[in-house]
Amino acid sequence: MPRSAEVIRQWNVLRELEASRRATISGLAQKMDVTTRTIRRDLEALQVAGFPIFDELVDGKRFWKLDTKPFRKLGGEGETSLSLPELYALYFSRVLLEGLAGTLFKINLTSAFNKFEAVLTPGIRTFFEKLPNVLQVKAGRAKKGLGGKLDKTIARLIDATLLRRQATMHYHSLSSRRMKDYLVEPYRLLHFQGGLYLFAYVPEYKEMRTFAVERIKRLSLLQTTFKPSQKLSLELFAHSLGLNQGPPQRVEVEFAPKSAPYVREVKWHASQRAVDQPDGSLRLSLNVCVDQPLRNWILSFGANAHVVAPKGLATEIAAEFVRARARYDSGPGKH
Repeated sequence: MPRSAEVIRQWNVLRELEASRRATISGLAQKMDVTTRTIRRDLEALQVAGFPIFDELVDGKRFWKLDTKPFRKLGGEGETSLSLPELYALYFSRVLLEGLAGTLFKINLTSAFNKFEAVLTPGIRTFFEKLPNVLQVKAGRAKKGLGGKLDKTIARLIDATLLRRQATMHYHSLSSRRMKDYLVEPYRLLHFQGGLYLFAYVPEYKEMRTFAVERIKRLSLLQTTFKPSQKLSLELFAHSLGLNQGPPQRVEVEFAPKSAPYVREVKWHASQRAVDQPDGSLRLSLNVCVDQPLRNWILSFGANAHVVAPKGLATEIAAEFVRARARYDSGPGKH
């Protein structure tokens, strides 16, 4: 039997003991579809790991229980105490810290996780460490490691945001491909797809702009404070699949049967509505702004995606494929 299957089964034994309050070895064996001997070994292994499992005799019948009191100090009493799934979810979420590499957030969260782990027995930590080998978190389109050099920049941005202080920065603009100097009023820091972004008001242009923190080459905080002139929603860029703002439109995209299962199981946007078609295709509607992240998302499906509405977006996507075809036709190796 694969080692991962054993660990998962033991985890399910723990879940069952927590959910049912108490259980018999024969009952656990039946639910796990294994022998009673295997369950006995599992219970012994979990006890050795440090899980507070004990047995008691009730009316001549032996039951096994999981004492959850040791975990309550991590949360509180009653509904605020941590359950086993919550305990593991918190432990496993350390993997997500890789998305914050090179930031003060990672340093502080790592310190907090170290204190949390100290409450767990070495055996429980070892048991939990086996489970991430079964599960995997894929960051996807994450930025390259930013390195510790940004720590001071991020710390200053946090101060500027909290204290409402204006700042000057030397910034590398990708659109103009040159270094530019800005006077900014920082409003918020955002973490998105492995990158950290500054959302700030630029008085010179009288508008809000988004800056990639790793492209801030120099940052200085001024003594001048500012009074926020812009009202921000609780969730920025709510109508975009990326980091853009704009009025939402109803967008409908039909996906071929080949891509339909994948599209159906992912939550792309809070507004999405999916309707299965008789031929196995899927029509997805979203209320989003028509921006480059949306175009890139549609183009990523190639011929398996067809824009139904709006017509202007459909024309843009079709034209992009025509340009791609022309580039292939005139590319290297063509005579």
